[in-house]
Amino acid sequence: MIGLRAVTLALSLTLAITGIARAHDGADHAAPTPEKAADPVTPLPFQIGGAFSLIDQTGTPRRAPDPRGQFQLLFFGYANCRSICSVALPMIAETVDLLAANGITATPVMITVDPARDTVSAMGPALARIHPDFIGLTGDRAALDQAYRAFQVESRVVFEDPVDGPVYAHGSHVYLLDPQGTVVTLFPPILSAARAAQIVTRYVTHGG
Repeated sequence: MIGLRAVTLALSLTLAITGIARAHDGADHAAPTPEKAADPVTPLPFQIGGAFSLIDQTGTPRRAPDPRGQFQLLFFGYANCRSICSVALPMIAETVDLLAANGITATPVMITVDPARDTVSAMGPALARIHPDFIGLTGDRAALDQAYRAFQVESRVVFEDPVDGPVYAHGSHVYLLDPQGTVVTLFPPILSAARAAQIVTRYVTHGG
């Protein structure tokens, strides 16, 4: 999860400015009007993200820029997670489908925080059950640590589940990357897919 208090505060301000903040009751209290949605997007007031060099579930090297020149929805978690990942990954998948229905192609991507279980061979089937286009990324410790530092994500064991094994702390935001691999915004995975698709559409249309 993002651990810097200043970054979290800046993110909260950004979400409020761009109209994507939500109350704890899950309701949209600041949904943008069509006029507001047409405004230019607001840049992030802090730097986050950066280069990484990892391996996907087919064994193919992959870097931050999308090889097909698409926007990406990136989450740090693990393929068989039963906590927030079980909410975030399906939400990302549904968002991708909603975007596709409106002619926008975005790539769903997960960088693992549990490389021992999310091996190259194990990630593919688990992610394919969520969405056929989901990209799972792993790598050696140095390569993963570089990605964690760039996106300010913590990866550590929180506790040992007697059935599922180690449970990890992981990312608490979905990052929207432009085709060059630059983070243009981020939002919590508790948003509805419809709201997330609205946000992505705004950045693709006005920020791409």
